[in-house]
Amino acid sequence: MNYPMIRYVLAWVLRVEGAIMALPCLIALVFHEQTGFAFLLCMLICLTIGFAGTARRPRETEIYTKDGMVAVSLAWLVLSLFGALPFVMTGEIPNYVDALFEIISGFTTTGASIVSDVEALSHATRFWRSFSHWIGGMGVLVFILMMFPVRSGSQMNLMKAESPGYNVSKFVPHVRDTAKILYRIYLVMTIVQILILLASGMYWFDALCITFGSAGTGGFGVLNDSCASYTPFQQVVTSVFMIAFGVNFSFYYLLTTRRARDAFRMEEVRAYLGIILAAIVIISFDTLRMYASAGECVRAALFQVASIITTTGYSTTNFDLWPSLSKEVLLLLMCIGACAGSTGGGLKVSRILIFLRAAKRGIRSYVHPHNVMKVRMDGEPVSEEQVGSVYIFLILYVFVFALSVLVVSVDGFSFGTNFSAVAATLNNIGPGLEVVGPMSNFSTYGYLSKAVLMFDMLAGRLELFPVLVMLNPDVWTKGANKGRKRARGRLRASRAAA
Repeated sequence: MNYPMIRYVLAWVLRVEGAIMALPCLIALVFHEQTGFAFLLCMLICLTIGFAGTARRPRETEIYTKDGMVAVSLAWLVLSLFGALPFVMTGEIPNYVDALFEIISGFTTTGASIVSDVEALSHATRFWRSFSHWIGGMGVLVFILMMFPVRSGSQMNLMKAESPGYNVSKFVPHVRDTAKILYRIYLVMTIVQILILLASGMYWFDALCITFGSAGTGGFGVLNDSCASYTPFQQVVTSVFMIAFGVNFSFYYLLTTRRARDAFRMEEVRAYLGIILAAIVIISFDTLRMYASAGECVRAALFQVASIITTTGYSTTNFDLWPSLSKEVLLLLMCIGACAGSTGGGLKVSRILIFLRAAKRGIRSYVHPHNVMKVRMDGEPVSEEQVGSVYIFLILYVFVFALSVLVVSVDGFSFGTNFSAVAATLNNIGPGLEVVGPMSNFSTYGYLSKAVLMFDMLAGRLELFPVLVMLNPDVWTKGANKGRKRARGRLRASRAAA
C-alpha cells in the first residue's frame, strides 16, 4: 500500500474542500449571517491540514488499482467528516451524527435529510447542503485530476474508482484532459439551467441551489415543500435538466465532437429515455383521477419519474399517496437508476441491459449449446470480464441491500419504510415511502440505522467495490504490502534498465 501517496491524495481533498468553503462564507456575507464565521473557521482548518499534507510530494507517486480504491473511499470519508463540521459549529445541526448523515447525503448526491424545517436554516447552510451535491455529482477527485501531479496510470485508477458505471474509459489519451472535458460539459449545462431558471423569474438563490441539486442529481431543496411552490414552467425545466444530467456524458462528448450519429446509437441512452417514457405513461394513467387536469397529472408524473430514475429526489407532490402501481414503478426506477457515466445513481441502465442480454444468452445456450454467442453493447462485444463484473456487482448489491434492511429493522418501522429507506440511500435517491416519504425525513431512525444508511450512501455513490475493498482485511496486511513493495522494486529496476 502506497501510504504516503494516499495521505497526499487526502491532503489534496482537504485543500479543495477548504477552497470551496469560501462560497458559503460569501453567501453568509451577502445575507449578513453570523454562520459565515463557522464556515470560515472550517475553511482555515481544512486549508491548514491540506497544505501541510501536500508540502512534500511523495517520491513514489504510482497508485495501483487497490491503492486507488482505498484512496477514493478514504477521500470521500474525510470529505464528509470535515464537511459536517460547519453544521455543528453553527448549531443548526448540533448532533454530529446527524450532521455527518446530512453532509454524506449531500456529497453522495442522495438528498436524504434529517432536517424537519429546511427554511429555518441559514442561507449559508442551505447553500452548503446544495453545493455539496454539485461537488459530489461529478466527483471531487475527478476535479482534482485536472491538476494532480501523478502518473497517468495512477490518475486512471483514481478515476475508475470514483466514476460510476461498469466500464470507465477515457475520451482522449490523457486522463487530465478527460477530466477537463467532463467538468467543462458539467459546468456549461449547470450555467444554462441557472440562466433559464433566472429568466423564468425564480429567485437567484433558489435558482442556484435547485440547479446544483439537478446537476448533481442530489435533491436537497431550499423550501420545505421541495419544488412544489415553483411554477409549472420551472418544474418542467427542472425535470428536463434532471433527465439530461442522468444521460451518459459520453453522449454529450460525441455531440460536441460532431458525431451525432454515434451519440444517438448509444443503446443505453435510448433505453434510458424509453424507460422514462413508459413510466410516465403508466403513472399518468394510474393517477389521472387524482388531479384536476390531464396536464397537471402528466407534469407531476414527468417530474417524479425524472427525479427518481436520475436519483435526484426532488418532489412536487406527495407520491406516497399515489396508488400501489405507481409507487411500485417508482421503486423499480429507484433500483434501475440513470446511465453509467452520468451524475445519477442506481444500478445503471447499462448494467441492466448487459444482465438481460447475458441471461438471454444463457437461455439460448440450452437450445444451441455449440454456438458461440457474445453479449453486445452498441454493436461491440462486451468482454467476459465485464459481464462477470456485472454479475458480481448485482450479487453484492443484493447482499448489501438485504443486510441493510435487516439491520435497520431494529427500529421497528414497517417493511415498506425500511425497504424504501435502504433503496433510497443505497441508490442515492433521497426520499422513500411511508415514514421516510417525500414529506418526511430520516430523523426518526436510531444511530445504528443511520450508520448503516450512511454506509449505504457512500457504498452506493462509489458503486460498492471501493468501499468493500477498503473494508477487506487483506488490503491492510503486511504480507500484501511486502508483495506490493517487491512489485515496486521490480518496476523501478525495469525503468532503470530501460
